[in-house]
Amino acid sequence: MSTAPDLSVVIPVYNEELNLPLLFSRLYPVLDGLGRTYEVIFTNDGSADKSLALLKAQFAARPEVTRVIDFNANYGQHMAIMAAFERVRGQVIVTLDADLQNPPEEIPKLLMLIGAGHDYVGGFRMNRKDSLFRTVASKVINGVRRTTTSIEMTDQGCMLRAYSRAIIDAIVRSGAINTFIPALAYSFSGNPAEVGVRHEERHAGVSNYSLYQLIRLNFDLITGFSLAPLQYFTMFAGLCAAGSFAMVLVLAYGRLFLHDDTNGVFTLFGILFFLISVAMIGIGLIGEYVGRTYQVVRVRQRYHVREMIEKAQ
Repeated sequence: MSTAPDLSVVIPVYNEELNLPLLFSRLYPVLDGLGRTYEVIFTNDGSADKSLALLKAQFAARPEVTRVIDFNANYGQHMAIMAAFERVRGQVIVTLDADLQNPPEEIPKLLMLIGAGHDYVGGFRMNRKDSLFRTVASKVINGVRRTTTSIEMTDQGCMLRAYSRAIIDAIVRSGAINTFIPALAYSFSGNPAEVGVRHEERHAGVSNYSLYQLIRLNFDLITGFSLAPLQYFTMFAGLCAAGSFAMVLVLAYGRLFLHDDTNGVFTLFGILFFLISVAMIGIGLIGEYVGRTYQVVRVRQRYHVREMIEKAQ
């Protein structure tokens, strides 16, 4: 029986054939130089390019430390990570993107803090190389998250993170669906920490995260960890109702005592349309929470593994 490795590195892969050779050439020397046993788990998230073939070739080259999970379809980055979390063997788990924007050479920084007693270490990107739009959008999203949740995270978009095995086990046991893994880990952590890491330009290809996916991800984050949106909406709706009632009283006073009938119908229509729009926003917000509940209670399989490529134990 083989001994469980000390370190597991989890890497989701989706259409990264142009980045994988460089990732292999940089990642494995870093891990070899740590002087500790390790494994690297790649999850092929339904790639349509040659990513799977490259992963199989890397397994053939380093079968003792390489494992590959092959999804039958694209289930998203977080399901790819969860599938690996459910199969890791290490006592310390590091997550890393395949696009090399977070250099694997920064992994020792996180391991140093884990060794100092922290059970969860998040990286935050220094001197970001993203576009102005993505940088500004990230700052806005981070601000919304700080306002609506108790999650303290400098950079929620940084994938380079380290977790103790106890945190990973808690995440897996939670059975959470469509959740934001770093935030979930933070909620389980007793002694979290953060460290600045280098950020590089994407070496090849384009980002697989569209604006729509980023919005969906942050809906998961906000609605999954806080009731604040519902509470804010309730207060906003109350203020709107009070303001609308005051407007009706003003209009009624004008009609009854000042005999002012100009634009009365249009004003009432304006108030009506505004209240309807507020109600529609509220219905959508409530629907988001109900939808999350539905996903949990239906107990549907979250992903399907087509093949597990690993050395027999």
